[in-house]
Amino acid sequence: MTGTARFIVLEGGDGVGKTTQIALLSAWFDAIGLPHVSTREPGGTPVGEAIRELVLRRRDLDMPPESELLLILAARAAFIRDVVRPALDAGTTVLADRFSLSTLAYQGYGRGLDLDQVRSGIEISTGGLAPDLCLVLDLPASEGEQRQARDGAEPDRIELAGSGFRQAVRDGYLSLAASEPGVEVVNARGLTEDVHTRIRDRLIARFPTIFPPFG
Repeated sequence: MTGTARFIVLEGGDGVGKTTQIALLSAWFDAIGLPHVSTREPGGTPVGEAIRELVLRRRDLDMPPESELLLILAARAAFIRDVVRPALDAGTTVLADRFSLSTLAYQGYGRGLDLDQVRSGIEISTGGLAPDLCLVLDLPASEGEQRQARDGAEPDRIELAGSGFRQAVRDGYLSLAASEPGVEVVNARGLTEDVHTRIRDRLIARFPTIFPPFG
């Protein structure tokens, strides 16, 4: 990693507004002249996008949690090799929609897989590379579900696990945020612009030499 390059990840349960906030951050990065790539997980590479289609869109599949985990880790290995490391080595910031914290929250807390085993798989898939900052957009699970319903979003295979699963994922995120280094929680309630301001404030506070004061 060189110069101002940072690896920044937005996390959170479904319906919290990550995709919208990633787009707003990308526009801000462009405005301040910060070279960056905006990407997502699973995905970001041909391998990752193919796995994303299988894991999220194939609602007809009765997939064991272990298979789900291993597929996501396989996508991550390609993501690290083909997107993250080359960008950081070139001095380009990486802005990602989800990363390893999602795996711990969804496959660990949500699916009930052993957290130590999930961490071991993450270590293999990432080669030990971790984000410089991970911001968890937090919203009550029921509100995230309501947002998606209002937007007319069709539930993907993982979202079909139901309200109890969504709550377990949220609880997992909050627990991880309290114990993992480099993880902060951002209130995702309110207007999109207000949430964006909260995220900017966190970035400015964490990286004052990279991000200008917001005003």
